[in-house]
Amino acid sequence: MTTSTQLIRARRFLPLFITQMLGAFNDNLFKNAMVFFVVYSVYNSETAEMWFSAIASGVFVAPFFLLSALAGQLADMRDKARIIRVVKTCEIGIMVVGGAGLLLAWQGVAIGTLSIPLMLLALFAMGVHSTFFGPIKYAILPQHLDKKEVLAGTGLVEAGTYLSVLAGTIVAGWIGVSWAALAVIVIALIGFVSARFVPPAPPVGAVEPLDFNVLRSSSRLISSTLHDRRVFLAIIAISIFWAICTILFVQFTPLAKNVLHASKEVASLFLVIFSVGVAIGSVSINALLKGTVSARYSPVSVIAMGGFLIAFESICSNWTAADAMMDVPTFLAHPLAPVLLLTLLGIAVSGGMFVVPLYAFLTTFVEKSQTARTIAANNIVNSGAMVVGALFAGVLSLIGLAVVKQLLVVAACCLLPAWFGYVLLRAERAAVTA
Repeated sequence: MTTSTQLIRARRFLPLFITQMLGAFNDNLFKNAMVFFVVYSVYNSETAEMWFSAIASGVFVAPFFLLSALAGQLADMRDKARIIRVVKTCEIGIMVVGGAGLLLAWQGVAIGTLSIPLMLLALFAMGVHSTFFGPIKYAILPQHLDKKEVLAGTGLVEAGTYLSVLAGTIVAGWIGVSWAALAVIVIALIGFVSARFVPPAPPVGAVEPLDFNVLRSSSRLISSTLHDRRVFLAIIAISIFWAICTILFVQFTPLAKNVLHASKEVASLFLVIFSVGVAIGSVSINALLKGTVSARYSPVSVIAMGGFLIAFESICSNWTAADAMMDVPTFLAHPLAPVLLLTLLGIAVSGGMFVVPLYAFLTTFVEKSQTARTIAANNIVNSGAMVVGALFAGVLSLIGLAVVKQLLVVAACCLLPAWFGYVLLRAERAAVTA
């Protein structure tokens, strides 16, 4: 029996695994149902669609930048299982507000003045929810798992997250907003129940007072991660990676609509393929590394990601669009569709192989009493990079660069995380020989 199989059946891991999967599912069901509705039913301009998609991404990640320091302190200084239960209780109220926004949009009631603001408010609140849950889902692993199980547990959490992204994206693309409004509330209730079974995870080490000054605590938190160069380099590489992914997520729906002339179900399929690929990469890198935390494959993985992006752009540029908006069967019958989807899969698999070992660095090379705050510091830098990525995507559209040509800019950006991955690998090898 493999380590992953043993973990998935253990109570010390399974309730957390289910709870985080449900949260990721709800995030993506709600966000994508909102974005698909607005892009396909409200706007009819590539620039406006890109900007709304960018704003939605920025609204969701902004709380990570603002509150991650407090979230990390709270997770290290309080029982992590108790915080999970509080957070999942709040999710129920958040989804009631979000569901109301979706229902109003479905009815066509005050779309610009009430329903969209309500949905964006709920999206921001879900960002707050994820900000406080994020440090815990990684920091709790070294507390409940053996050292040799941490990489497998991290891979499962990553794979589970992206499979949930997959499921949420599929559902959002194929059901109406009225059903989505009901579904997000039901999933929040199920997540509340599963959270009750997460085993206690009391603070490790001395309990320190919380610093509620978010600017000061954020600065101190980031500074505290600099003592281990490997952790610092991993955070920078992860942040650049997620900035790149944010640009891609902003682009996918407008690209499907305006370049490929495909329906929202096809846009959903793109996100699904991407999620499957990251999940495959997350699990396969654990097999390649055989449980060892290492950046050995990170540089080549993200360079491969850039190569697949160039191929993806080339296929999109040579795409012959139909007169009518293509549904999924029509899209799949297009002669370039199979190679387009395989290229997209390659982008995602290589991305998953790049990022998972870097997350393992964050939980392996710090004291257990500092893991949640290290993840929170990572989230602060990640979210800042993602906001920059979302704004960058909007600016590229604003200056008139076609969405398909923006893919080449993203491909060039892959050289940055490749460099930091290489420097991290050198630091890793230097630490071994020291």
